[in-house]
Amino acid sequence: MTDKTQAAGLSSDATEVRSQKLDLLRQQIGDVYPAHFHRTLTNAELAEKYAGLEPDTESGETVTVAGRVFSSRNSGMFMDLHDASGKIQIFSHKDTAPEEARALLPMIDLGDIIGVTGEVRRTKRGELTVNAKEITMLCKSLLPMPEKYHGLADIETRYRKRYLDIMVNEESKLRFQQRSRIVSSLRRFLEDEGFMEVETPMLQPIYGGATAEPFKTHHNTLKLDMYLRIAPELYLKRILVSGLTDKVFEINRNFRNEGVSTRHNPEFTMMECYWAYADYEDVMGLVERMFENLALAVHGKTEFEFGDKQLSFKGPFPRVSMPAAVKDATGIDFLALKSDEEARQAARDAGVEIEKDATWGEVLAFLFEEKVEATLIQPAHVIHFPKDISPFAKEVPGEPRLVERFETYCNGWEIGNAFSELNDPVEQRARMVEQMEQAHARGEKEKTLDEDFLDAMDQGMPPAGGLGIGVDRLIMLLTNSPSIRDIILFPARRQKAD
Repeated sequence: MTDKTQAAGLSSDATEVRSQKLDLLRQQIGDVYPAHFHRTLTNAELAEKYAGLEPDTESGETVTVAGRVFSSRNSGMFMDLHDASGKIQIFSHKDTAPEEARALLPMIDLGDIIGVTGEVRRTKRGELTVNAKEITMLCKSLLPMPEKYHGLADIETRYRKRYLDIMVNEESKLRFQQRSRIVSSLRRFLEDEGFMEVETPMLQPIYGGATAEPFKTHHNTLKLDMYLRIAPELYLKRILVSGLTDKVFEINRNFRNEGVSTRHNPEFTMMECYWAYADYEDVMGLVERMFENLALAVHGKTEFEFGDKQLSFKGPFPRVSMPAAVKDATGIDFLALKSDEEARQAARDAGVEIEKDATWGEVLAFLFEEKVEATLIQPAHVIHFPKDISPFAKEVPGEPRLVERFETYCNGWEIGNAFSELNDPVEQRARMVEQMEQAHARGEKEKTLDEDFLDAMDQGMPPAGGLGIGVDRLIMLLTNSPSIRDIILFPARRQKAD
């Protein structure tokens, strides 16, 4: 407790001191949380405007700045004031600041938000400074800040109280600024490619477009059970049917009632787009241009670090078929295996445990996940997926067990998923019926056919290439973030026990 605090008769408890100061401020100045205050420059604008001001020089110009007090020295004579753009030093001295302004200094704590009007100067040491003439209390902070110079070290607190994390951790602040830049750049890239942005329902009476457990809710007025979307695919395809545009995209929030991990959050961001009169080969080129564009937007180059790896988003990316990749890793030639049982036995012979009723395609995909995924460090397109696990893709000519589908991998992670989209309405219905029956067998009794979507397909959808990009994982790579929780502002967390 400082001498001034003792002299004022304030408590020794830091939080209680702030509350007592608030009471004193209300008595002294009235409104401690004024509605109206206008600064003339942000801190970054101030730094830019006066970049040429020489050391030990006064500008002769008066400005008004505002921000949060991050440090205070010499009983408030020197304060560092931070806004979202940076910091500025505030100098309050009897030679420049009137008594009314200096009288406020003992009431100012770290974390308080204040406004300052004064003359700009640069100190002998080169520090850009505002000589305070007026100080306005804009918001009294009732809780102490985390200690700035050690940051917010506790991981759980960083995720639960993200506002504190961003307040005191410059890396976190930069990461979320970069996230905004990446999403904005992604949107501009697609618009420049001729894609039209749309919005589709988050609340859906029938969930579909992916295989996942949905979140369920109820609409009181409609007396209808509804689901938070797991994917926007079936609505975006309706738009291709409509003829509104030949290139459509949505940057959307999806919800899947599944596990939480360093790469999974139940609420996440996807970009999905559909391109009429294109196929999966065209979409591969789109992905390569997109990744290169985003790397340049964030890093100014296509090469960047992720952990101890040097990644390159410079296209073209290698293309490897899933059967070939598995053959290289295990020696098993899946194209030579004729039945589900042969595939299961080949996996068992390789020492891999397989579900007793797994199909040929499911075994191939499982071995790929187990033996190949983690080796795909640089961006690569894995093509020719099994039809068993790809109900919305067209068959590979001459190989009906495989489809024209690719997934883009980087750092061993799936980042994108794309198809030459199935547009045969009879085949589409057959595959969706099969998918529904499989869901029922897994216990998903509420899974039903989306008859409206199938009606739309009966109207006729042009051939198209479709793409889904996991925006969060892409941001993780571009911002060198090992956990998805680091790039989602408010990730899902367990509630703390009472």
